[in-house]
Amino acid sequence: MPHDQATWQLWIDRPGALVSPFLFGHFAEHLGRCIYEGLWVGPESPIPNQDGLRTDVLAALRDLPVPVLRWPGGCFADDYHWEDGIGPRERRPRRTNLWWYGEEPNHFGTDEFLALCRAIGAEPYICLNVGSGSPTEARNWLEYCNGSGQTHYARLRAQHGHPEPYGVRYWGVGNENWGCGGHFTPEEYAAAYRRFATYLKPFTRTTRSRIELIACGHTTPDWNQRFLAALGVERNPRLLDLIDHLSIHRYFRGPHDRDFTAADYYWLLASTLQLETDLRRTRDVLSYDGGQKRLGIVVDEWGTWYDQARAENGLEQVNTMQDAVVAAGTLNLFVRWADWVTMANLAQTVNVLQCVVQTAGPAMWLTPTYHAVHLLAAHRGQRVLPADLETPELTVSGPAGTSARLPLVDGAASRSADGRTLVLTLVNRHLEEAIECRISLRGEGRIDGGLHQQLTADDIRAANSAADPERVRPTRAPFPAAGTTVAVTLPPHSVTALQLTLVSP
Repeated sequence: MPHDQATWQLWIDRPGALVSPFLFGHFAEHLGRCIYEGLWVGPESPIPNQDGLRTDVLAALRDLPVPVLRWPGGCFADDYHWEDGIGPRERRPRRTNLWWYGEEPNHFGTDEFLALCRAIGAEPYICLNVGSGSPTEARNWLEYCNGSGQTHYARLRAQHGHPEPYGVRYWGVGNENWGCGGHFTPEEYAAAYRRFATYLKPFTRTTRSRIELIACGHTTPDWNQRFLAALGVERNPRLLDLIDHLSIHRYFRGPHDRDFTAADYYWLLASTLQLETDLRRTRDVLSYDGGQKRLGIVVDEWGTWYDQARAENGLEQVNTMQDAVVAAGTLNLFVRWADWVTMANLAQTVNVLQCVVQTAGPAMWLTPTYHAVHLLAAHRGQRVLPADLETPELTVSGPAGTSARLPLVDGAASRSADGRTLVLTLVNRHLEEAIECRISLRGEGRIDGGLHQQLTADDIRAANSAADPERVRPTRAPFPAAGTTVAVTLPPHSVTALQLTLVSP
C-alpha cells in the first residue's frame, strides 16, 4: 500500500502555452562512439545500414521520435571546419579531435548529417564555429545548406548530389564560448556574435528559407545580462533582429553511474532542481525589453554526467532507472515552462552520457532514458494546464554539510487542441515507497477512462544491455477510472503517463 499521498488539482478550462515538440530534442557530437559506431558505420559495414547510417538506430530514433537534432557539438563545434566534411569521403582530410582525443576522419559531415535528419524526421540544428572560425566560414556554410541559384556553394552542394536547398532553420552561433568555445568574456562574445549575425541574418531576405539564430548564454547570474547589454539591444532595439534564442546548459553531476548510494541518488535528484533556478534567472534577463521581442530559452545540453564518464572513455556511462527518473522530471519541467523554453536537447543521442540508444558491434538496445522520453513526448502539440501539486517532501543531504528539500512527486499536465485528451505525467522520486496521487479536475469536464503507462524497475540500478535489452521497459494497460477525481498509485522510483479521455460533465 502507498505510504504517502499527493494531491494534484488541474484547471482543465485554462489551457496555456503550446508544448513545442522541440522540448524533446537531442544532441549528437563527434565524441567517443556517438557518431562513429553509434549513428554512422559506413556503407561498407556488415552492420545493416542506409548509406552508412545504422538502420537499427534510425528505426529507434524515428520511433522515439527525435523532433530536432543538434550537431556537430559541443566543444567540437568551435574547432570544426565544415568544408573538411563535404565531397568524396576518400578525399576528406583527417584532423585531430582537439577536445575528445583521437582523429576525426570527416566521413560524417554536413550532407550525412542532413541525410540522418531526413531519415529520422528531425529538424536540423547546426552549431557554428565561432572560437576558431570566421563569419565568412559561417556564411558559406549557410549558403551551402540554404543557397539556391548559381552561387558557388549552392552549385557545390548540387555537385555533391543535393540540388535542392536543405533549408536549415536553426543555427547556433558558437558553443560554450565562455569556456571551450574560446574563453570569451560576455563583452567579447557580444562583439563576435554581432559580427557573425550581421552576415547570417540577411539570408532570410535573400532566400526563401527563414533562419533563427541561437546565442550562447550561461547559467551564472550576470553573464547573460552583460552579453545582452554589450550586444547593444537596449540602445538600439533593431539589434534584436539579430537574435532569436539564448541557450544555457545544465548537467546533473553524480559520483557513480551504477555503484551509487541512496544518499547519492537523492542528492542527484535534488541537483536537478537547480535547472528551474537557471530558467527563472534567464527569463528575468530576457524580460528586459518591454515586450519588443520575446527571445526563447534553449537548453541545448542537459542530462546526467557521472564521474566515470571521461574524455578518455568517450564519456560513456551506464544508463539506469535512475537516469529515467531524472529525464522524466526534467521534461516535466520543460513542459511546465513551455511559454519560455523553445527547445531542449538531451546529451547525447547514442553511446555518450545520458544517451537514449546504445550499441556494441552489431547489437543495439534502448536505454531507460529512451523509454522515459517516449512517455513524456505525448505532451507534444498540446496546451499546458495550470496545476497545483501538493506532495510529500524529503530533506536530503549533500556534500560539505549542504541540504535541500526534495519534492517526491513531480508532474506536468496538458490538454489536446480539441479538448478531448488529457496527458498527465508523474514521477515518484522516492527510492523505496509507493505514493498515491489523487487527481482532481477543476472546470467543465470529467475523465472517462484512458491509457495507463508506467516505467519502473525492481532495482533503481537496473539497466538494459546487449544481453538483456528489455530489463527496463514500460507497461501499458487500460485506465478504467472515471469522474472528476481519480487516483493513481506511483511505485517507487517510477515514471507514470496517463492519456485520459475527457468528456462533458
